[in-house]
Amino acid sequence: MNDERIGNHGTHGTFSSLNHSSLENMQIEQLKRLILDVLGDMKARDVSVMDVRGKTAVTDFMIVASGTSERHVKALAETVAFRAKDAGEPPLGAEGVREGEWALVDLNGLVVHIMLPKVHDFYSLERLWSMPAPTVSEAAVS
Repeated sequence: MNDERIGNHGTHGTFSSLNHSSLENMQIEQLKRLILDVLGDMKARDVSVMDVRGKTAVTDFMIVASGTSERHVKALAETVAFRAKDAGEPPLGAEGVREGEWALVDLNGLVVHIMLPKVHDFYSLERLWSMPAPTVSEAAVS
């Protein structure tokens, strides 16, 4: 795992990595630990945590995992959302839970992707997000 932190997001707007207090950092760590515990307890596979600060403004961390079936993906996503809400961090939204191939739970500073193995392998989010962020000069050329 990379250097990781979690902030208090709730419904108070966008996450800013420029003004974290140590309390917010502790809360993001606690939320991340909670999600990883849920995924571990429920036998999720291929779990990884990515620090995407500086690569996107959407979130600071992504957790990616696989479920063994559509039912397993649904159960993982629903439990992640429930446990986060129970811990005081209600999800901003969830997508794909009903279908069960690729579910996304948006916890603002932490986005959780849970997929069937074939979807996980095809999209390979870990490889995509491990690429260095483009520099200003590279972005201008594109």
